[in-house]
This record gives sequence, structure tokens and C-alpha cells, in this order.
Amino acid sequence: MNRIVHPLLASLLVIGMAACSKQGPDSAAPAAASAPAAAAADGQLTVGLAVSTLNNPFFVSLRKGAEDEAQKDGIKLITVDAQDDPAKQQASVEDLIQKKVNVILINPTDSSAVANVVKEATGKGIKVVSLDRSVNGAEVSAHIASDNVAGGKMAGEFLLQKLGGKGRIVELEGIAGSSAARERGEGFHKVVDGKAEVKLLAKQPADFDRAKGLTVMENIIQGNKDIQGVFAHNDEMALGALKAIQAAGLKNVVVVGFDATADAVAAVKAGTLAATVQQQPELIGQYGIQTAKKLAAGQSVDKFIPVPLNLIKQ
Repeated sequence: MNRIVHPLLASLLVIGMAACSKQGPDSAAPAAASAPAAAAADGQLTVGLAVSTLNNPFFVSLRKGAEDEAQKDGIKLITVDAQDDPAKQQASVEDLIQKKVNVILINPTDSSAVANVVKEATGKGIKVVSLDRSVNGAEVSAHIASDNVAGGKMAGEFLLQKLGGKGRIVELEGIAGSSAARERGEGFHKVVDGKAEVKLLAKQPADFDRAKGLTVMENIIQGNKDIQGVFAHNDEMALGALKAIQAAGLKNVVVVGFDATADAVAAVKAGTLAATVQQQPELIGQYGIQTAKKLAAGQSVDKFIPVPLNLIKQ
């Protein structure tokens, strides 16, 4: 019996050792690969970029900054466009979750509406970073943006300076519920509110859209011909308002925008737009990819990553 048992044991030991050698040090790899935060099988980092709308030049520039940085670092970038529809953005972020991206960079259409899908992503181990507009009601790893309150204040101070500290002004607001609209308005009102010789004739949303900026401004002009200044929460609305002002034959109206898009900067140079607050969207996209790379590597990042502001003026 002893002569028979020993060869059998030897055979079992050989088989066991062969199995162990096949498993090797990466024996847990299949389980790790199934986790959303794990890198792809080829080791490539995958980042999802959920943008509120690519109809706005600002966010086209933001995407370009992200694309250029991702290409430089060999990162796969998947961009989804919500077209300013909160429901569409939720569905597109859920799709990114299904694709098991490592990190999601999100520019919310509605800061509160994205909370649930952000929680869904983080609950599955996917890091989320907000860009330009913050997320309300859900925790993100970092927020990358200019200081919108400071930018609104900068616009208000310039407008009052141009008007000599007094005048009849109009404010065109961005999308209701977006942090950018709320914060830019907050900064603006810190400057203009309480000024005895400053009268706010109208304060109406035009949803960050050029066509709506034109229409809303046309309606305001019908009831208020004596307008000295306009602050629009973004350049698209400012350019729409400018067109309405020109069509109505109004003169010497100081219009200030926000974002420093190519069209707005050209209008400033041409002397039609008084100023625009420069946010550097490409830098926001670039910082987004850099932050995603750090998070995927397990590194710590700052909760708020500021992007410098500047005022482009005549």
C-alpha cells in the first residue's frame, strides 16, 4: 500500500503546484477587473465627461481642454452631451456607469437634479468630479471652477464704473437651478444692491442661450427704452441681448458678459461688447483630466480646485 500511496501523493502535489503557478501573484485580477474603479484590461484609464450642452462654445472649449490633456496622457475619454436636458444627462451618466469608467467629470445641467445619479456612481466606486457648476445634495471628490461669485462681483463693479455709479440696468440670468447662475447673480447683487442711484429694471432668465437672450431682451426693451447697462450671466445671452439692443436703435448701452468665448472677445475688440469675465474653460477641462488621473491612482486631491479669472474689456 505504501508503494502505491506515495506516487499518488506525489502526483497530487505536482498538480496542486501547477495550479498555483498558473494563478500567480495576480490571482485576484478577475475580481478586481469587475470593480468599476479598476482600470481596463489593457491598463488604460477611462474617463467619462458629462457636459450640459455642446451648443455653447464655452463647453466646446472645456471639452477640447479635456481631450487634449487626455490624449497627452493616453487616457480614453468618453464625452456625453445632455443638450441642457436634466433627464438626458441622468441617462447619459447612467450609461457611463454601465461602461464602468474609472472617473466621471460632470458639468451639471441642473445642480440638484444630478444628485441621485452622482450617488449611484460613487456607490459603485466611481469617483466623480464636478466642473464649472457644482452638485447639490451629493458628495463629489473635487469641484473645479472659477469663483463664480467673484466673477459676478467683477462684472458688477466694472458695469457701475462704466456707468459712473448710477443707472438703469438689466440682468439676464442663466438656467434656474444651476450653480453658475445662482453664484454669478449673487456676486453681481453684492455690488449693485442697495445703491440709491442704481435701478434694476428687469431680472429674467434666458437659460444661457443666445436666441433666448435676444428674445428676452427684445421683450424687456418694449417696456423699458431707457436702459444704460446689461449684465448677462454668460456671453451667449450677452451677444443675443446686444443684437436686440442694436436692432432697437439704443445707444451707449454697456453690456457685460461672462465666459470670454471667442465670439465675445471678438465683440469686445470690435467695441460692441463692453467686457466679459474670462473663465478659461480649456483650463477647467485640463484640470479635470489631471484630477481624474490622480484619483484613479489613489492620490488625494483638493476639494476645490480654483481656475483664475480675468476681465477682458475695451
